[in-house]
Amino acid sequence: MRSPALRHVLTHLITPLLMCVGMGLAYMGAFVTPEPHHLPVAVVGSGPEAKVFAQTVKDQAGDKLDVRTVDTRDEAVDLLKSREITGAYVPSAKSPELVVASAASGMDTTAVEKVFTPVAAAQGVPLKVTDIAAPVDDDPTGQGLFFLLIALSIGSYASVAALGAAGSALPIRVRALLALGVSAVVSGIGALLAGPVFHLAHHDLTSLWGMAWLYSAGILFIGVGLHTFLKRWTTLAMMVLFVMLNFTSSGGLFRPDLQNGFFGTLHAFWNGAGFVEGTRSLLYFGSDGLSRNVWTLAAWLLLGLALTGIAAAYERTKAAVSEPAVAPVVREAAEAEEEEVEETVGV
Repeated sequence: MRSPALRHVLTHLITPLLMCVGMGLAYMGAFVTPEPHHLPVAVVGSGPEAKVFAQTVKDQAGDKLDVRTVDTRDEAVDLLKSREITGAYVPSAKSPELVVASAASGMDTTAVEKVFTPVAAAQGVPLKVTDIAAPVDDDPTGQGLFFLLIALSIGSYASVAALGAAGSALPIRVRALLALGVSAVVSGIGALLAGPVFHLAHHDLTSLWGMAWLYSAGILFIGVGLHTFLKRWTTLAMMVLFVMLNFTSSGGLFRPDLQNGFFGTLHAFWNGAGFVEGTRSLLYFGSDGLSRNVWTLAAWLLLGLALTGIAAAYERTKAAVSEPAVAPVVREAAEAEEEEVEETVGV
């Protein structure tokens, strides 16, 4: 290729093309064909008849359902609140009941209803559906928290691009302080959106802000640390970590039991899942399971602080053995300008 300018443009096109491939694989792989995969449900009853019924349901569903029996309806409600099951069927000759908690996942609730509605219909009786934890009226689909996650994520990783491109000449301690401040602003915006603007959170808004800060700060410090080593490829790395793998495994649209095992595995420890499941615990389930999700977010923040610390040590070592000052300044200015063009793609 004879034209340096054309070669330069084609090199910069690699990032958006990789984003295209990555987004297509991630989103279509996670969302296009949702099917129950070991969806946990319960049948209420302690006698042989209940156990036979549960086994019959399991045999008919195969790997799509994991069916257990529980002695009482109250025990089933406790399992729903802890999100160990997605629905509980209470057999009855006259009025069978399906107990669900749609705030945990509207899609799971729909899947469970599709399983047990034909069962009641075969008896010639209607199925009563009782929702013990429905989303607030301002969020009827229960997906508002997922879109809040998107807003927080974009505000965080786009700020990483800005800090990397426009702030590359600043010492890393200054960039870290800026990341701390930006995370407070991003999480504050998230709290305003969740509370006064769209009324997703009718209580515990301060706690929600704290979780949003943990989430945003983790992303920003990871980005600041990675930028020292990846430079203009930081945006692509952030997109992979906090969009492609993050949104798809968060449980905001489909929980793991409607996805393949890959995204289900990520859901267990990824930061987006920690935020979504943590805010669900906070707002709908009496904080049941909240501590585990807070620790998940804290672990990601600690990872970010560690990466930033390693980057700071690397930059100090590099500065100590650098060339005379003038050449690096000119080179770094050119690199910063190139990075700003590259990283704008991610924004």
